[in-house]
Amino acid sequence: MESALFQASIYLAAAVVAVPIATRLGLGSVLGYLLAGIIIGPGLHLVSHTDDLRHFAEFGVVMMLFIIGLELEPRALWDMRHRLIGLGGLQILLTMAAVTAVVMGLGSVWTTALAAGMVFALSSTAIVLQTLSEKGLMQTAGGRSAFSVLLTQDIAVIPMLILMPLLGAPIAASLGTDGAVQLPEGDHGGGHGMSLVAGLPGWAVALVTLGAIALIIVAGIYGARPLFRHINASHLPEMFTAVALLIVVGIAFLMGLVGLSPALGTFLAGVVLANSEFRHQLESDIEPFKGLLLGLFFITVGAGLNFADFLREPFLLLGITLGLILLKGAILYVLGGLFHLRGRDRMLFTLSLAQAGEFGFVLISFALQQNVMTQVFGQRLLMVVALSMLITPALFILYDKLSGKFEEKAEKRPDDKIDREGPIILVGIGRFGQIVNRLVQSAGFKTVVIDHDMQTIELMRKFGVKGFFGDPTRPELLHAAGISRAKVLVAALDDPKATTKLVRFAKRIRPDIFIVARARDRTHVYELYQAGADKIVREMFDSSLRAGRYVLEQAGLSDYEAAIAEETFYHHDRETMRELATLWDPNTHPSQNSAYVRRARELEKDLETALFEALEAQREDVA
Repeated sequence: MESALFQASIYLAAAVVAVPIATRLGLGSVLGYLLAGIIIGPGLHLVSHTDDLRHFAEFGVVMMLFIIGLELEPRALWDMRHRLIGLGGLQILLTMAAVTAVVMGLGSVWTTALAAGMVFALSSTAIVLQTLSEKGLMQTAGGRSAFSVLLTQDIAVIPMLILMPLLGAPIAASLGTDGAVQLPEGDHGGGHGMSLVAGLPGWAVALVTLGAIALIIVAGIYGARPLFRHINASHLPEMFTAVALLIVVGIAFLMGLVGLSPALGTFLAGVVLANSEFRHQLESDIEPFKGLLLGLFFITVGAGLNFADFLREPFLLLGITLGLILLKGAILYVLGGLFHLRGRDRMLFTLSLAQAGEFGFVLISFALQQNVMTQVFGQRLLMVVALSMLITPALFILYDKLSGKFEEKAEKRPDDKIDREGPIILVGIGRFGQIVNRLVQSAGFKTVVIDHDMQTIELMRKFGVKGFFGDPTRPELLHAAGISRAKVLVAALDDPKATTKLVRFAKRIRPDIFIVARARDRTHVYELYQAGADKIVREMFDSSLRAGRYVLEQAGLSDYEAAIAEETFYHHDRETMRELATLWDPNTHPSQNSAYVRRARELEKDLETALFEALEAQREDVA
């Protein structure tokens, strides 16, 4: 018991220390978990026997796919069929063919080479989906394409496991080895050797498999709602958590009994339950377990690396790993182009899937058991899989660097030639600027609209709003728009730095122009104040005030009293911002600026007094 608690403490302490540091350095949580595992495993030798723990931690992958299924309605899955079959299927087949050809060229028999091709055709579902979610890239075209391929790969594991024994039978005698190694066993029989398909003919296995899938679908459609209504009647929140875990664990066990991927089964269950009214409850109950188990899985990958094997032939293993990434990357890049991915999306698709995946551990173990490959060959493959997974966060960092260059290239499009002038120049026609423009134009005033986002300009043109593409800080562009004669400049760009730069530049070339500027937050207000803006509007301020007034009305104030409170707060805040702007220092964080903090606290007390006096005066007038 003490040993188990010690091991648990080591894993948790490593995660708590390493992951926040890695995240703050911009490396991402996945690389933090992997580094934590390397430190406590091959580094300090604080933990051992990580294989059994990794098998348990793989439930994080299972839970992740269940949550993804909950967020993906059946119609959306049907809409993805072309990418699932076309993009995903081609990636698997082409990668298998390429790797098989390379391994055969290096002298291996075709069965071993094909097994290696199957292993390396897969990518890391756990690392890729976790990183895409963290970086907010899941909804991009590249992220959706990567998810389609990963889902196809999870499905492809099933026929790969079926094919593997057929590859091993002809060469078992010549190898003369039992293939026993210390690797994750995969446990495809559902645990403890239990199986519903062992010894059955092929047609019977197919029927049992289809029956298991049908059972999940029928139970999800007809059984989930009555079950959750029954649990809801108990008014015990922990029962929802218990049911959520029961669904995931139970389906994983059932899939194991029929030899299918647990991740695939739980994904299917999630899709079936995507339209359920209990979907969000399931997500919130599973999410903490998913995050913790995924982190534990990454730690075990790092802790399980055998650096003694690596140090015996480091250049060979690194060369194979980099060669694999380059080979898969080339195939993915070509496929991305064929399926109309461009620019950053194509680069994201390529770099995110260029590694091997966690199911490679399972396939290597199974291949060794079936005598498809020698133990030395299998250990090398295992190290290459782990190294490629370890390199994956670096590939995402590379994507971040390259995506900036793609954006810069996109912005090199020639500026439009502005052929009109107006008394009002509006820069930025996004969700903020378009409201300003509609109001001003509806009142009969002419505006000249400029934006540096071509997609936004094209969208506005479809709705009859003529705008010009270009960099608004360029002197010739502003002069062409008539800044020398304009009365008002509206700076409404999404980028706070660009807005501040525009205001500063406009005031320099035309000190008397009236500037209305959009601010992101308080700090941006101070920057714009120093840049010379005449009127500064925080993008969320007015809507937040209106929401606060609604709260006061429901809390017991009359409509008029709530309006008085809103107006008092508005005027007090405007005066506060002007005074604090004179104390703000751009080189000092506000929390470290003692004069700023002291005056801010005093002004907050003044606000409470002003609100109290305003409400009391109104009540006295009524009385």
